[in-house]
Amino acid sequence: MASLKEYRLEQLDKLAKLRKLGIDPYPAQAIQDSDLINIHKNFNQVQGQTYWLAGRLMTIRQHGKITFLDLKDQSGHLQLIVRSENLTSAQLNKQQFRYEDLQLLTRGDFINVYGRITKSQRGEISLEVEILKLLCKVLRPLPLHLEDIETCRRRRYLDLAINPEVQKRFIRRSIFWQSTRDFLNQHNFFEINLPVLEHTTGGAEAKPFTTHMDALNEDFYLRISHELPLKKLLSGGYERIYDIGPRFRNEHHSDEHLPEHVAMEFYWAYKDWQDGMEFTENLIRYVVEKTFGTLEFSIGDFNINLKSAWSRHDYSDLMRKHYDIDVFQIGLKDLRSFLKSLNIQVEKIDNLSSCIDKLFKNIRTGLAGPFWLVNIPAFMSPLAKLDDSNSNLSQRFQAIIGGTEVANGFSELNDPIDQLKRMEKQQALRQAGNQEAQMLDIDFIEMLEYGMPPACGLGYSERLFWLLEGVMARDGVPFPHLKHEISQPTQEIYPNLYLRNKI
Repeated sequence: MASLKEYRLEQLDKLAKLRKLGIDPYPAQAIQDSDLINIHKNFNQVQGQTYWLAGRLMTIRQHGKITFLDLKDQSGHLQLIVRSENLTSAQLNKQQFRYEDLQLLTRGDFINVYGRITKSQRGEISLEVEILKLLCKVLRPLPLHLEDIETCRRRRYLDLAINPEVQKRFIRRSIFWQSTRDFLNQHNFFEINLPVLEHTTGGAEAKPFTTHMDALNEDFYLRISHELPLKKLLSGGYERIYDIGPRFRNEHHSDEHLPEHVAMEFYWAYKDWQDGMEFTENLIRYVVEKTFGTLEFSIGDFNINLKSAWSRHDYSDLMRKHYDIDVFQIGLKDLRSFLKSLNIQVEKIDNLSSCIDKLFKNIRTGLAGPFWLVNIPAFMSPLAKLDDSNSNLSQRFQAIIGGTEVANGFSELNDPIDQLKRMEKQQALRQAGNQEAQMLDIDFIEMLEYGMPPACGLGYSERLFWLLEGVMARDGVPFPHLKHEISQPTQEIYPNLYLRNKI
C-alpha cells in the first residue's frame, strides 16, 4: 500500500498532466439540475431526459471501453455509465474529459456530468455520460472505512464523506433546532439574538471563559446563559421572546456536556411555571417527532414514551426515598460525610447547594422519565420565584428523560430587593473560591427596579438531541474541541512550515 507521500506525488503528477491538457482542476463553475435522490424517486418521469449532475466520485470500475462510476452527493448515490464512444467529441478547451483522460480521475474527486437517465443492463438506475468535467482534484486518499473515534472527531469531514449515518445525524440536529424555532414562532414568539460577550455573565452556575476586547480595552466573559439579557427585553416590552445560539461553560468534557454547545431559552410574560410545564411538554413532543419521526425511544435500560402527559415528582421526596435524608435539615458537614461514603468527590469550595445537586445527580441516572422534577429547594434556585405556600421551595421545574436533565425552567423572580439578596449570597460564594457561583449583576438589578413583568422562562440545550440520538456529546456536534495536533505525515509533507506543536 502506497504511503501518503507516494499517493500525493501520484496525484500531483495527475494534476500537472491535467493542467498540461488545459484542464483547470479547480474551476469555479458547476451545473446541477437535480440532486441524486430525486433521480431515483422520479425515475419514471425523468427516464430518457438529460441532466447535469454533480458530486463526489466514490468508485471507478473500468472494463475496456466502458467505465462505471459511482457518484455521491448529499442526498445519495447514482451509477454513471461512461462509454468511450460517447466522449469522442469532448473538447478540452471546454474542460471536458476524453475517455483516455479518465485515468487522471481518482476516488474522492468532485466531478460534473451531463447525460441521459437510463437503466443499466442489470436494471440499475444510471446516467449515461455524454460530458464529464472535473470540479476538484483530491491530493489525499479518501478512506474506504473510518471507525477510529479519534479520527472521526478530529477529521469530521472524512467521517461525513464516507459514513452516511453520520451525515444524517447532523441533518437531524439541524431539524431539531429548526423545529424548535417553528414551534415558538407558531406561538408568536420572536427570536432576538443576543451578544455572546458580556461584562458580567450569569443565569447559571458555571465557570465562564474570559477574553479581552481591544476596541474598549476591557475584559469580557463569554456568556454562560441567554437568561439575563432576555429578561431585560421583557422589561423593554417584549412578551414572547427566545434566542438560540452557543453558550460557553469552562468546565470538563463529559458524555453529556461540552464547554461550548448550542442552547435555546424562551421567556413568556404573564405566565408562570405551571403554564411553562404544559407548554414545554408540547414543545418537546413537536420537536422530537419532527426530528426523529417517533416519540418512543430506547435509552440504555429505559423505554421512553413521550406521548402521554408527564408525571411530577417532588425533589425532597425523591431524596428522602433514595437516601433517607431531609434536604432542608441536613447540614453541610453531615452532607459532605454522606457524599464521601458514596464515593462522590467533594471539593473544598462545595457548598450546600452544590453538594445536594451532586447527590441528586447520583440518583438521576436511574430515573427513566419523562417527568417533571418540582419543588426544588429555594436555596438552589437563585433566579426563581418562591412557592406561594412554602418559602423553602421554588417555582422551578426540570425535565428528566432517560436519567438526564434536559430542560430547566421557572417562574422568573422580578423582585429587585429579593434578587439582590440572592445575588449577594452567590457573590460571597465566588469570593470564597467557587468560580461557578453566579456573579452579582448590578445592571440586572437596576433593570428590575424599572420593572419586569411576571414571566415563565425555560431553556434546553442540544443535550436533549444527543440523548435521543443515542450519542455522546462529542459525537453529537460536527467539530468537537480536542487538543491541537498536526499529524506526523503532514509535518513530513510540509517540513518548512511553522507548526504549532513544534514551538
